[in-house]
Amino acid sequence: MIGKDDIRAAVGAGILSEAQAASLTSLADSRRGARENLKPGDEPFELFRGFNEIFIVIGLGILALGWVGIISFGALENISSVQTYMIVTSVLGAVVIWLLSEYFIRGRRMVAPAIALSLMFGGNALYGFTSSFGELFMLAQEDYSSMPLPLALSTFALLLFWFRFRVPFALAIIALCAFLVSVLIAGNSAGAPEGLRSMFLLSAGGPFAFITLGLGLIVFMIAMAFDMSDPHRVTRRSANGFWLHVVAAPALVNTIALSLLAQSAGWSNLMLVLILTLIALIAIVIDRRSFLIAAIGYIVILSSTVFDGQQAVFTVFGLGVFLVFLGARWERIRAFLMKRLPGFIPRHHLPPADL
Repeated sequence: MIGKDDIRAAVGAGILSEAQAASLTSLADSRRGARENLKPGDEPFELFRGFNEIFIVIGLGILALGWVGIISFGALENISSVQTYMIVTSVLGAVVIWLLSEYFIRGRRMVAPAIALSLMFGGNALYGFTSSFGELFMLAQEDYSSMPLPLALSTFALLLFWFRFRVPFALAIIALCAFLVSVLIAGNSAGAPEGLRSMFLLSAGGPFAFITLGLGLIVFMIAMAFDMSDPHRVTRRSANGFWLHVVAAPALVNTIALSLLAQSAGWSNLMLVLILTLIALIAIVIDRRSFLIAAIGYIVILSSTVFDGQQAVFTVFGLGVFLVFLGARWERIRAFLMKRLPGFIPRHHLPPADL
């Protein structure tokens, strides 16, 4: 591995200029982050790289809160032209957030501020497009039929933000926004869902559970495309895959598990156990623990509905023992499974398991 002494030697030999050496060192430091001390088989996860990033995020949060307050008071003073006022302030907000992103994301490559700025940019975009294309009086009466277009445009704006700054977390927001757009469009044609539970029940009769399941599969496939393009998990593509898995796993697991739990037939519990086992095997093979985490909650729910109090307690205890064991022996279990995968699965595009 090339170290700083090698870079200094390259500068002394005239191979690199001092500016190139500084840029290369900065790039290496920014890419190292949480991956520096990871062992093979560990899943990189990074929310911040030091307390300075937390300090900046707090500052950004206070800045956003103050900006919202200024906008609110200004809107009351410009009530006769409130729509124009909201559009202008949203454009100003977008410019400020974009400039801050250029500095903190592209310039200093900070992780936590990148997440905060992605949320701020998405919220500001929704505010601006709602001001332009939403029906404010209808929204005040909790009528959201005018929101698909503003939300779709906000999703597109976030996509442009991602293309510029490549913030992995922004992809999770984009996926959630795409889900909301689909639900709003379906709600305009089929009526509003009866509740949050009906969003995941295939037997509810509406299109919402099928939308959740379909978008979950699409997001999962996109996440796998990112993962398989970076099997060693050394680039930002792996982080893109991670955040997309965080969105895809609950969409898939919630829809399947709640639909099966709603069935009164005895076979449904057995089917749920088999599907959760399959999800666990998939999570181990692709080396993503998010799918397993999404399934854990339903194992607890299943144990409380099938068993009585004492049996449920011991089942949950056994689940905890199993998870601790799985976390401790994850690499060996994964290596065992990888050696037995059928030949049509492209193992060379999956994280290596050489134990």
